[in-house]
Amino acid sequence: MKKTVLITIMLLFAGLFVNAQVVVTDPELPTADHPVTIYFDATKGTGGLKDYTGDVYAHTGVITQNSTSNTDWKYVKTNWGENTADTKLTKVSDNYYKLEITPNIREYYGVPASDTITHMAFVFRSDYPYSGTTYYEGKDDGSTDIIVEVFKFGLNVNITSPSQSSLVIDLNDTIVVNASATLADSISLFINSEFIKTSEDSTFLTDTIIADSYGENRVKVTAYDQPDFVADSFFYFVKSMPFVETLPDSLRDGINYTSDTTVTLVLYAPFKSHVFVIGDFTNWLPGEKGYMKITPDSAKYWKEIKGLTPGKEYRYQYLVDDELLIADPYADKVLDPWNDSYISDETYPNLTGYPTDTTSGIVSVLQTAGEEYQWHVTDFQPPDKTDLVIYELLIRDFTASHSYQSLTDTLNYLKKLGVNAVELMPVNEFEGNESWGYNPSFYFAPDKYYGPKNDLKTFIDSCHSNGIAVIIDMVLNHSYGQSPLVQLYFNPNAGSYGQPTAENPWYNEQSPNPVYSWGYDFDHESQATKDFVDRVNAYWLTEYNFDGFRFDFTKGFTNTLGDGGAYDASRISILKRMADHIWSVNPNAYAILEHFATNTEEKELAEYGTMIWGNMSHQYGEAAKGYSSSLSWGSYITRGWSVPHLVSYMESHDEERLMYKALTFGKSGDNYNIKEFATAIKRMELNALFFLTIPGPKMIWQFGELGYDYSIDYNGRVGNKPIKWDYYSVVERKRLYQVYSALNKIVKEEPLFETDDFDLDVSGMHKQINLYDDSMDACIIGNFDVSSGDIIASFSQTGRWYEFFTGDSIDVTDVNTQISLEAGEYKLYTTKKLTKPDITASISNPLQQDSYSFHIYPNPSEDYFTITMKGNQEEQSILSIIDIMGKVLCQPESSYKSGIYTWKWDGKMQNGEPASAGIYFCRIINRNKQIVKRLIRLK
Repeated sequence: MKKTVLITIMLLFAGLFVNAQVVVTDPELPTADHPVTIYFDATKGTGGLKDYTGDVYAHTGVITQNSTSNTDWKYVKTNWGENTADTKLTKVSDNYYKLEITPNIREYYGVPASDTITHMAFVFRSDYPYSGTTYYEGKDDGSTDIIVEVFKFGLNVNITSPSQSSLVIDLNDTIVVNASATLADSISLFINSEFIKTSEDSTFLTDTIIADSYGENRVKVTAYDQPDFVADSFFYFVKSMPFVETLPDSLRDGINYTSDTTVTLVLYAPFKSHVFVIGDFTNWLPGEKGYMKITPDSAKYWKEIKGLTPGKEYRYQYLVDDELLIADPYADKVLDPWNDSYISDETYPNLTGYPTDTTSGIVSVLQTAGEEYQWHVTDFQPPDKTDLVIYELLIRDFTASHSYQSLTDTLNYLKKLGVNAVELMPVNEFEGNESWGYNPSFYFAPDKYYGPKNDLKTFIDSCHSNGIAVIIDMVLNHSYGQSPLVQLYFNPNAGSYGQPTAENPWYNEQSPNPVYSWGYDFDHESQATKDFVDRVNAYWLTEYNFDGFRFDFTKGFTNTLGDGGAYDASRISILKRMADHIWSVNPNAYAILEHFATNTEEKELAEYGTMIWGNMSHQYGEAAKGYSSSLSWGSYITRGWSVPHLVSYMESHDEERLMYKALTFGKSGDNYNIKEFATAIKRMELNALFFLTIPGPKMIWQFGELGYDYSIDYNGRVGNKPIKWDYYSVVERKRLYQVYSALNKIVKEEPLFETDDFDLDVSGMHKQINLYDDSMDACIIGNFDVSSGDIIASFSQTGRWYEFFTGDSIDVTDVNTQISLEAGEYKLYTTKKLTKPDITASISNPLQQDSYSFHIYPNPSEDYFTITMKGNQEEQSILSIIDIMGKVLCQPESSYKSGIYTWKWDGKMQNGEPASAGIYFCRIINRNKQIVKRLIRLK
């Protein structure tokens, strides 16, 4: 066991195999019930505090038997950024500090005697932040915590040099061995079980080993207190040149399962000198069993592993040039020492444990004879591009258990809504757990935070059985520091955050587009990148039966300098080549591009067969708020395209929620205020009508069909958002869902909504859409103003026209007929009678005032509100306390029908938490009618 163990939490380059020692201790073998002095060298590790002139403090805690991992600190001394006298370091000399932990480790941290302290954990920081809340930090290599072992009192021995537990060296290299012991009467050194020497000093041993022969060796130091003894050891391998052999044509990069007991691993790593595979099958040692062959061109390393148990999971990594540990870039499952402990057994049952005591960094997993998923739907025909109604969702914020399994349980809801495609925000492994997923790390492994890979296949299979296509959001513009492809060729001292080296086959050293740049930029002109991209895309189409992709920020798929806004022929060529390969695998696969480039370029790509994301959030947001805006750019014809390949949307993961915009910034007129919930939710219906009926594919962002009204910046832009399935029980929100459902049904089923013959008059406050087809015509009108008005409806012919939502009809005698519309009112007229949709009637009509006596007392109040009702209604009524956004906070357990009814509200929400001071409403709903009274809660 080594005294210093490196635990990565921010993890850019956790793979360093040889770690500099940032701290030393006095005594060298600290115990819990004795004092210890920590000496910190600010020039080592990250060097973040090198030459710092201010005071330095320790952020520190301990690891105990109750810790789930070495990142699970207990008994932390202070909050981050809190300066205290007993965590302040004393400066010994330039860049060298000490921290006195007295009277002993246990009392210093306040650890009870019932807990066993196994390690102390440290991050050293500046006394004050240098920017916002960002401090200068002293950590170990790879931006890791510093973990110092705490020994049990008694006989101990610890090898302090070398500091690592296994070494790979060259012939005739020397190894200096230093070891310390406590309560020993002698210390002895052994090499490969052969006695070498006994130290004259019973507390310290030193020796120098000359590696004079090739092969594997074990060095052991044993401390004796007769008859007891303890030992510490390390392994070293003296390497020869790797064996050169041509890679068989049948093998490709990554894992190759050649039988139920044999696997061949292949790593593409040009410019490297040698590679070992280490893992469960090598006892995690870099020895002969894992020494990989090299191809004649020195580009690839490969190794056949035999004798595996069928169905058993094996954990492994690659050790590259004796310094870098990485997981397999092509693994379909990886283990994460920092995040896996937060994945519940309900989400991922029986998840394989991380090999904590044997390695560091992310670990890959292989399994011969793994369970094959049996697909139920093998002949799914995805909807035509023109028919797509896509539902974009983030699993984390869609179901409380954030799992593929729970997502499958929502399919009835989605099917009833009328969507025919689900677009999953990135589900391949990304950094952390609760992320949007645009920080990808492993491109072939489904993220375990959402569940096992076969659960994802079950979801896709279930979607297909319900006629729903599944689209994966794929990020091939960039990667972040956990990607092994980045780690293989990386200079941590270059640029502001380190950057790929010139030798990196996949990434640019710097992004050619510094204006719009994230992570480390893929070099899409590199053949290695083209091969990788094709492999990734084919994998998700064939292994998981995804029906296509939404590619993130394809505007960045270029090496052309600039902001990416200009027409770029090289980028077009790159994207066409990628699309061609996708269609060679699946001719019907969707290739949707988040492009945001010049319209000339998007037109060319759309007419080639890809589909283009069309952001209409601002325009529909202005319309929802009651301001003038043009919606015409949501039409492919307005853009001059010959094909309907524009995937327009009002909301996406990246855009502010329209309901929030309306409630926060909406206009008002006489007796009409968009900031009021009942009005704002009706504006969402109006928006939906003028969004879904413009011909072409559409995308809806999750819960937009329920008027989701939490801001995108709630809990931080990418932070977790409230999951509001309870919105479906709110009458006004359910009505919006029904409107979406009704519109989705007709735009998918009726040929009219695929016509290329249509007129848009959608620039003013009174908007109109006219659609023409042999099957029927349509005239859609809406008043986006905050006051009533007259609109000249341009009917294509005289005669009988049918209003879709009400089922009513009108006899048109003049094709230019003036129709009066209230603020926010809309009509959808067709020449063919369509089935009237089953939509809850408008709830704007109040209950008959004479049917209820409704009182709240006291009001305002800082305590209880007594609500008394007297009525003679024949139908049951539901009483609720709602906030200004219409969210139900509390309601009685039973409904109310007639007679006198009294209920006391204690100011608490349904979960028992007290509601904050402010304005609330008491609402009574009787079937499709309501009455609302305001109440004020005082603090």
